[in-house]
Amino acid sequence: MELSMASEEVLKAVFPFLEGVDLASAMAVCKQWRDIARDDYLWKCLCAKRWPSICKQPNPPTGTYYNLYKTFYKRQHHRTLLPPRISFDDLEFFIDVWAENILVFSDVVPGSVLQPGYKLPQSGICDMLKFHLEGSEYKMTLPVEPAFSIPLGQNQDASVSVMVVRKDSNKVARVINKSMFDYIDRSSYKALAFDYVDISPVYPFLSGIRAWISLLFMEDGNEDVMRVFGIQMDFCDVANSKEEVLWLMDMLDWK
Repeated sequence: MELSMASEEVLKAVFPFLEGVDLASAMAVCKQWRDIARDDYLWKCLCAKRWPSICKQPNPPTGTYYNLYKTFYKRQHHRTLLPPRISFDDLEFFIDVWAENILVFSDVVPGSVLQPGYKLPQSGICDMLKFHLEGSEYKMTLPVEPAFSIPLGQNQDASVSVMVVRKDSNKVARVINKSMFDYIDRSSYKALAFDYVDISPVYPFLSGIRAWISLLFMEDGNEDVMRVFGIQMDFCDVANSKEEVLWLMDMLDWK
């Protein structure tokens, strides 16, 4: 998209009035917008609103005012969210679990099934795990029927991958990419793995967000084997409600 000189002058007049998040979003529109929005004078003006004294130096300690703003900007918390643009009915999750490179679980799970969780089994589950499952944090839980087993030996590796598809656009995003279950919490009967989700470049200030997935298991008299009866996924580092999770899903790097 080529910009005329008149359009470029309009952008240069409008961009100084944008907040940092909006200016960063403008950078993702096209190369010309990015070149204009990367003008360090615009970011110096934004930094001057937050840290006027640091702008008295000839050059910022981070090299550019854009880097200064990107490094130290903090998002506001406890905002009232607008209704999400997608619903769990729009999503399908593709979950695969391996033990020693042998596929032990593979399923396509509709978001409408994963989202509400399920009622706890009547027996065979420890009190600590019941406490976690009944907690206030928003976690999506899938019952595994029939249950499957994973060895727990020192040289035994278990891993998981999760992809999600948007049925409204037929696009796919990666949530977890063959991550290892590196931590086994025997006190709460959970094996945990995580990965950093891929966020769309439209949101350049969002990074380091983890997706967590847990295998929920029961005792079966053999300490060297996990008897998995459920799979749980959450984004509790940043998303603790249904609406927050859906907004996060919407911001993934959909392909």
